[in-house]
Amino acid sequence: MGPGPAPAGSPRPATVLGFDYGLRRIGVAVGETVTRTARPLAVVAAARGPDWPALDRLVAEWGPDALVVGIPYNLDGTPHALTRAAERFARRLAARYRLPVHRVDERLSSAAARAAIREARAAGRLRRPARRGARDRAAAQVILQAWLDGVTAQGEGP
Repeated sequence: MGPGPAPAGSPRPATVLGFDYGLRRIGVAVGETVTRTARPLAVVAAARGPDWPALDRLVAEWGPDALVVGIPYNLDGTPHALTRAAERFARRLAARYRLPVHRVDERLSSAAARAAIREARAAGRLRRPARRGARDRAAAQVILQAWLDGVTAQGEGP
């Protein structure tokens, strides 16, 4: 369910879902604007296009106020092979769920996700090998956290 009314004078809490789009899997993270934190949530299959029923369930369960999609670019800022596909996915999300969809430059999100998994393993927080899709969920968390950090630094909301 979405957030309820906020106390007078406080920012309205908002739930946000973040997506790391890929041709095989879509990593999903959830975050909220009051704590300004994101956490990995799920991986959705995308082998033959996004698994829309699975995405529908996540949107219904979490009741987000906005969605965030990572848009890949090469390190030099030129479009990546997946840039157009991720943009199309973002447009389809907006049309399907009638929610604001924000785009985040995800240039280094996969590298940051791999580093976070390595760090968790080294610190003993991740005891067994990362399951398939762990990097996708972690990349979605990195993307969403970048958006939350940027939005809250600017004092804006979804």
